[in-house]
Amino acid sequence: MKRRFSQRGDGITEAAEISVTSLVDVAFTLLIIFMITAPILQGGLEIDVPEAVSGPLSSSDALVVAIDADGQIYLDDTPVTYEEFTASIELALERFDSKSVYLQADGEIAWRVGIRVLGRISEAGGIPNIVTEPEPRTRP
Repeated sequence: MKRRFSQRGDGITEAAEISVTSLVDVAFTLLIIFMITAPILQGGLEIDVPEAVSGPLSSSDALVVAIDADGQIYLDDTPVTYEEFTASIELALERFDSKSVYLQADGEIAWRVGIRVLGRISEAGGIPNIVTEPEPRTRP
């Protein structure tokens, strides 16, 4: 690192250096703040879908219905009761060009909840597609 010296009229020379200690302190503080707040800002539902042989999703503009482990139904990330779901599924399907409905159901839900929701989607004219995680592939 080169040092620059300035010559003042009284014969005293000064070393002109920039102290970056405070800059580094601020940068590390901001880094820590962002590392703490980033996981908090991530939204969405925590649904543990079961593993099965599956293909990629074909449409990103389809209706998404989710059921969490407690049996709570979500219609496009909005929590609804079963009665509200049955009343609003037809209106929700009209908003989309596709009749496909992606069902994200937690692997721990009771079968009766999932079957009731599947049946109501079919009654409303939707085409239910069950979302799963791909199975891990084993090497022979």
